[in-house]
Amino acid sequence: MNELEFNIRLYLTGTMKSWTDRINSTDQLTPQRFILNAMTELFDSLSDDDIELIRLRYMERLTLSEVASRCLLNERTVRNHTNPNIKQVKEIIKKATEQGQHEREVD
Repeated sequence: MNELEFNIRLYLTGTMKSWTDRINSTDQLTPQRFILNAMTELFDSLSDDDIELIRLRYMERLTLSEVASRCLLNERTVRNHTNPNIKQVKEIIKKATEQGQHEREVD
């Protein structure tokens, strides 16, 4: 399981919020809290259908073809609805990682 899939699974199962709250009960913007807040903002902006496509792809580990077949869509439509959101998740993870590295360098 790669970092992208791991973070999506953590977020969609509610585990990310639980872990983040346990790691840091303050409002300090840790890398974990940054990821949680940014992913919450992103997923709150998505339609239920888009979230379902992501859930099928990353939680059930279906291929694009399998997701398309299950949702009665073509693969291009699935890709067009998931790729921009997945790209944003990758950026969120990248920013949080850079923030964490910067904080370690400052300490």
